Amino acid sequence: MKAADPPVAVARVPERSGSQPPAGGQRKRRKAGALLPYLLIAPAFVAIAAVFVWPLIKTILMSFQDVGRRELWTGEAAPWVGFEQFTNILGDGEFWAVVWRTVIFMVACVVATMGIGLGISMLMQRMDTWVRLLLTAALVAAWSMPLLVATSIFRWFADSDYGVLNMVLTKYLGIDAQGHNWFLDPKQGFLIIGAVVVWGAIPFVAVTLYAALTQVPRELEEAAALDGAGVAGVFRYVTWPVIKPVFQMVATLSVLWDFNIFGQIFLIRGNKPEPEYSVLGIYSFEKAFESNSFSQGAAISLITVLLLSGVAVYYLRQLLKIGEVE
Repeated sequence: MKAADPPVAVARVPERSGSQPPAGGQRKRRKAGALLPYLLIAPAFVAIAAVFVWPLIKTILMSFQDVGRRELWTGEAAPWVGFEQFTNILGDGEFWAVVWRTVIFMVACVVATMGIGLGISMLMQRMDTWVRLLLTAALVAAWSMPLLVATSIFRWFADSDYGVLNMVLTKYLGIDAQGHNWFLDPKQGFLIIGAVVVWGAIPFVAVTLYAALTQVPRELEEAAALDGAGVAGVFRYVTWPVIKPVFQMVATLSVLWDFNIFGQIFLIRGNKPEPEYSVLGIYSFEKAFESNSFSQGAAISLITVLLLSGVAVYYLRQLLKIGEVE
């Protein structure tokens, strides 16, 4: 009888877990996951490049050339003049008068917008819910109104013969304003134009600041009031530190918008603004399309971009700070 063979030890190879993919596949998935965010935002970058970057490049090139009507229509190569356009513009006293007029108008509009918007947002905190909803709806409706409609309404308000403003001043305040033309004096005319700008900007500012005010802890305000702080003290030491980043961001946006004002002046003056109403946007447009100096218009636009670049950098820094806090 044959003896049984001794048992043989068999080495068992550990099996791979089904939940763990091979190392090569895992690397591919990681690479695909890392590229996915960039692929998702790629269409937005392409659209921005098509709408903003390429026109900016063309504007820079035109500002160093002498592009006339012939070159613009035929596509012929325009002569290269270097910094001649910038030298002519920066040496023109009219340009600097327009710059100061633009800055003064922008500062007045931003101060009025932020002050009134902050006041409305603080009033919204103390309103009943239904009143606040009605006011919010009215603000959104005003904000969504087309610029052409808004300027037409304000032109009617300030009309010399049938304007509501002259009627109110004459009938209710005892000021003889019948037949008064508000646009003969540029200072009065800019008051009307500034009212259009501020009226259109207040809804965004008020709603945004109200959203920021809702983040202020009520218990801190109540504690400050119990400690003897007045209304101004509560706002300064409790409310303002919370809403300050949002306030700065909105104010910076208002500076960028109001510095580039064009449509309000152009439309309210009947598509033909007088020289006294020229701001940088109007001045660039007139140089390019009325004087047929397209390169000068491009150079003025480029100078405007450079003047606002510092404000844009500050705005981006505020956005990054808010993101870090969050």
